[in-house]
Amino acid sequence: MILPHGPVELPMFMPVATQASLKGLTPEQLESLGCRLCLNNTYHLGLKPGQATLDTIGGAHRLQSWNHNILTDSGGFQMVSLLKLAKVTEEGVKFLSPHDGTPMLLTPEHSMSLQNSIGSDIMMQLDDVIATTSPDNERIQEAMHRSIRWLDRCIEAHKYPEKQNLFCIIQGGLDLDLRRQCVEQMVKRDTPGIAIGGLSGGEEKAKYCSVVRTCTEMLPDMKPRYVMGVGYPEDLVVSVALGADMFDCVWPTRTARFGNAVTSRGTLNLRHASYGTDFSPVDEDCDCLCCRSKEAGGLGVTKAYIHHLTGKETAGAHILTMHNVHYLLNLMRKARKAIIADTYPEFVKEFFGKIYKYKISDYPDWAVEALKTVGIDLQHVPSASECT
Repeated sequence: MILPHGPVELPMFMPVATQASLKGLTPEQLESLGCRLCLNNTYHLGLKPGQATLDTIGGAHRLQSWNHNILTDSGGFQMVSLLKLAKVTEEGVKFLSPHDGTPMLLTPEHSMSLQNSIGSDIMMQLDDVIATTSPDNERIQEAMHRSIRWLDRCIEAHKYPEKQNLFCIIQGGLDLDLRRQCVEQMVKRDTPGIAIGGLSGGEEKAKYCSVVRTCTEMLPDMKPRYVMGVGYPEDLVVSVALGADMFDCVWPTRTARFGNAVTSRGTLNLRHASYGTDFSPVDEDCDCLCCRSKEAGGLGVTKAYIHHLTGKETAGAHILTMHNVHYLLNLMRKARKAIIADTYPEFVKEFFGKIYKYKISDYPDWAVEALKTVGIDLQHVPSASECT
């Protein structure tokens, strides 16, 4: 995917630098992990430092000293999810300022204006977001049609289409017919990329997979497909198999601050007393700076050290953030290599085998069934050589 601040290889995971900063890491450290596209939050940057400051400095790249690509959300999701006193109308999202309680309004036009000031390489349309678990089918249908109308307003208001890529967002809840209708309309608008929104809201994983596959089957082959808000390793691996290209989530950085390490053998809670005398690397299969031995040019960090730091020193969260972000970026690099080598089914089987120790009965049903729809049989019993 060729963007103004350099190429980005797909599939890929985007770390979330909400307020123009990935918590605990400097821009140079994030760059060293191989990240070439991170996510900023339009809502937060619009409030602080504010649009005037962004215009003065020349955008978020300069503000955060980031030489690579930025994707910004539209700002609408936070206003709906974080603020109880918010109301969606055809004009936009009305809400009360979290600072002084004054009434504010975010319209598609204002969202575009903010993102133009941020200067993001990929900008998202303002959409009408409804939780997939909502029982109000009429409201879900209204939100889907409104998102289409708002996309037209975003396209009209976008000042710099030649240097900022506007992505549309597919809505429709868990109703596959609504999703199909939305895809048909959004594809007609011919935006540079397409997102599948409204997921990761507590819906059943099997239904999540049905929505993703239903959408990707209808989307153009040569445009990136972005599933918003997804970050668990199993979700990424399955979603790539279903045809998705891009993902983002705060989970890997947030869980690091609670002492959790994302590894090739599952997520480990290093606060547990059992790790107090475990002097092995955080992940023996990982070659990040933290896990590499000192002899190999790394830090040689052990589980026991992280256990010692957790809850006492910020260095523990810092180290685990580096590791977790590296793990997800590297997971997508491995997925990409497997796709190019035409060995993705084998990659998927190895991935699940390591996490579940090849105990097939423990594999999640939703993943088994979803992968079957694209010809990957997780229940195939691997040979002895595959289990080494």
